[in-house]
Amino acid sequence: MKKVKKVLILRFSSIGDIVLTTPVIRAIKLQLSDVEVHYGTKKAYANIVENNPYVDKVHKLDDSLNELVSALKVENFDYIVDLHNNLRTKIIKLRLNVPSNSFDKLNWEKWLMVNMKVNKLPNQHIVDRYMAAASALGVKKDQFGLDYFIPEKDEVENDWLPETHQKEYVAYVIGAQHNTKKLPFKRMVELCDKINKPIVLVGGPEDTEMGEKVEKFFQQTENSAPYEEKLSEMGKKAKIFNACGKFNLNQSASLVKNATYVFTHDTGLMHIAAAFKKNIFCIWGNTIPMFGMYPYKTKFTILENTKVNCRPCSKIGYQKCPKGHFNCMNKIIFDFWLP
Repeated sequence: MKKVKKVLILRFSSIGDIVLTTPVIRAIKLQLSDVEVHYGTKKAYANIVENNPYVDKVHKLDDSLNELVSALKVENFDYIVDLHNNLRTKIIKLRLNVPSNSFDKLNWEKWLMVNMKVNKLPNQHIVDRYMAAASALGVKKDQFGLDYFIPEKDEVENDWLPETHQKEYVAYVIGAQHNTKKLPFKRMVELCDKINKPIVLVGGPEDTEMGEKVEKFFQQTENSAPYEEKLSEMGKKAKIFNACGKFNLNQSASLVKNATYVFTHDTGLMHIAAAFKKNIFCIWGNTIPMFGMYPYKTKFTILENTKVNCRPCSKIGYQKCPKGHFNCMNKIIFDFWLP
């Protein structure tokens, strides 16, 4: 291949998927000489890569794909690394008409696992499949893991937190894109009770209500409204600070960065936590780590129920359990110990 001077990486969404592309960004920038690295993504996710020093320019998809294509044509790229591999990226590659490669989405293998429970999935992290899409450029995977860069203005100061959480805390990322990736309320409070340390609940505005509910539970007194027996027997010693909806994404990343441990569902902040090499306890519901999106190059513990034969029921998730019992989360065992 002739010398490449300008490379376009495409990944439109979402938070975790974009963070998982950062080893490819870094490898191209550092292993090729005098190369410009451009990144195309949705406007809503542009801030994830705008602070990345290995990215020279970010191109944002807003409402019009045609406008994005017009802007990209002006750049005269030498190569496109397609890490999304969907209809829109196919259109972009067709209209730019430059050499390109796409990552393998393993759609057939995932379909077999979800629908037939036949495991043909490779024992391979998605980062390796992303790197394979850039292999024609002569770049190789390094050992530095994921990247996430927080601008100084978004670093959360210690005194922004309650005094009870200023010495140390555990971060619990309570959100996820789909409900079947999230613990139900009763299991959330059981988990918090077992952690039994100051906990910061992390999530977006959509998680605020659930965060308030968990926080309120641990503020209950003997005269409060009755709870189910299993919950009422708890010590309820955990000190909860609900940060959901109070901080932007970079600030939430800062909360994760400063935590002693991170508990998280299968969601974007899990991968941000991996970028900071946190000790992660990842909780899996209807999805499975075998899809290749477990925490990358950091210490982690998987909490999952492997004894339900309907799991995985989707490669992404649902709003509610298709079977109605939600045993992948309702019967998960919290088998961990924190010093």
